[in-house]
Amino acid sequence: AQGVAPETMQPPMEPDLETRVDNVTKLANEAALAGHNGWMLVSCALVLFMTAPGLAMFYSGLVRKKNVLGVMMQCIFLMGLMTVIWALWGYSLAFGEGGPWIGNFDHVFMEGVQSDWDAEANAPVVPMSGTIPTLTFMLFQGMFIIITPALICGAFAERMKFSTMVVFIVLWGTLVYCPLCHWVWDGGILGFVTTADIEAGAGNGWAGGALDFAGGTVVHISSGVSALICALLIGRRLGYGSEPMPPHNLTYTALGAAMLWVGWFGFNAGSQLASDDLTASAFAVTHFSAAAGAVSWAVFEWITRGKPTLLGACSGAVAG
Repeated sequence: AQGVAPETMQPPMEPDLETRVDNVTKLANEAALAGHNGWMLVSCALVLFMTAPGLAMFYSGLVRKKNVLGVMMQCIFLMGLMTVIWALWGYSLAFGEGGPWIGNFDHVFMEGVQSDWDAEANAPVVPMSGTIPTLTFMLFQGMFIIITPALICGAFAERMKFSTMVVFIVLWGTLVYCPLCHWVWDGGILGFVTTADIEAGAGNGWAGGALDFAGGTVVHISSGVSALICALLIGRRLGYGSEPMPPHNLTYTALGAAMLWVGWFGFNAGSQLASDDLTASAFAVTHFSAAAGAVSWAVFEWITRGKPTLLGACSGAVAG
């Protein structure tokens, strides 16, 4: 009997050049996304680290012993309170596609922010904001609304009831921070407008808007002006000028200042919303500015008072 010839094994077909290019491009995009997203999540943690233990330690060392736990409670509680506000309605008011003055309610309760499942494609749908997922962007911006009112707390430390502080911060975050954030970072009345956009009649920014890379307007000017107003309205501490009010523990302040120094890398370098050359530039500027501030303040004290102080060096680092 004559046997049947075995089937000839056919080698797998090589993908054409276009398919191989598409595959390489997809892998490169996935790698870039992982890098950008990983850095931004680390930046989120660094900025949150600035509030507690950073600001909590920094402020606690400067107040009297009896008020240390009160100041720490303010910082810890604000981490929770502002996170809830941001998730429920704050993010939507700040980054919802409303108008030049305020956002809308499209993203309340994080609607359209988190990933969703596409049953037809049998795959997850991930909303994107530039090079990172929208959820990551929302988390990073949420850390800013946490630390901004915490900065204000230093103005009324030891002088405001906790319940009053809670009501004030809820109103301030909703009526001041969210609209201002929308004005500057979401194309509102202070949104930065390029020369080309001005010539084309595009953009809502008045007089070209504000170029705010890492919160100079949204975080620092808003908290600074608000803190000044609070201090002026509340007035001096009881016993100021007649009772000694030295800092409780400068060790706390030094540790807090060091934590703020480290956390600011995420605050500033993370504001690029990517991991690239500009991120490295912002990282370097942050570090060199803090270093120059610490040295300058200490040297100035050395010249004018005969010796540098720990509080001066810490103040210089934070100011830098």
